[in-house]
Amino acid sequence: MNPMNLVNPVRLLVVTAVEAERDAVARGLGPTAAVGCGDLPGREMLRIGCATDTSTAPAPRTTPAPRTTPAPRTAAGPCTAPRQPLSTDLVAGGVGPAAAAAATDAALTVATVHGNPYHLVIAAGIAGGFAPIADVGSVVVADRVIAADLGCQTPDGFLSVDSLGFGASEHACAPHLSAAVARVLGAVHAPVLTVSTATGTAERAQDLRQRHGAAAEAMEGFGVAEAAAVHGVPLLELRTISNTVGPRDRAAWRIPDALAALRDAFGVLHNVLARGAPPPYT
Repeated sequence: MNPMNLVNPVRLLVVTAVEAERDAVARGLGPTAAVGCGDLPGREMLRIGCATDTSTAPAPRTTPAPRTTPAPRTAAGPCTAPRQPLSTDLVAGGVGPAAAAAATDAALTVATVHGNPYHLVIAAGIAGGFAPIADVGSVVVADRVIAADLGCQTPDGFLSVDSLGFGASEHACAPHLSAAVARVLGAVHAPVLTVSTATGTAERAQDLRQRHGAAAEAMEGFGVAEAAAVHGVPLLELRTISNTVGPRDRAAWRIPDALAALRDAFGVLHNVLARGAPPPYT
């Protein structure tokens, strides 16, 4: 008997905005093609299964089989620690924090109701980077997720929802895990902003960078984080940089390259989680 069949899998939920990001993640996760595992309201969910996971639907989707990625190296050479099985569900939850929160909460609720909760939620995709902290082509792993435009604009500047006394505008990612993942990936480990309106001016880019010390700007992470916090599930956010935050210059965007980097980052992340310390993640 395969000893892996005796081990419960580590359950991961990966939430992206769009299918192109979801499929890039799927290609990076391992040699097993993604299959349908039941649809959320208005969303299709895919699963990269493992030897112990028998709950996937039989009909495969059209997601291409992912490329295998070598095991991560340590100072002493390739990592040879025993592998633990992973079961990863992937959903393209839609653009913006509200859509991301709804999709994430639905997936977490379904898993809890069925007695099979997730161990980790990962917000993932491509993003704009704040130069010179995160240049085009780089990888960012968030230490914090910040809702950068959740609050009030005043003549004296921006007031966050925290300062207004109406809630929280940031969530911490799992500190030890996010630092370890950033180290293995050679990634920037810094705040990632969530905005509902993408930045399109140099002035706003400078304001956000100075106010938060952020590395990247995206549109979904805070919504994913809010849902994860409600369910008490640890969070990561991983972004690959396709463009510089500021004036829109579509000719300079490198979306295919950023999707390829996202695929490769998840290939490494898969090995980190499969060979690293088991949950709970901190």
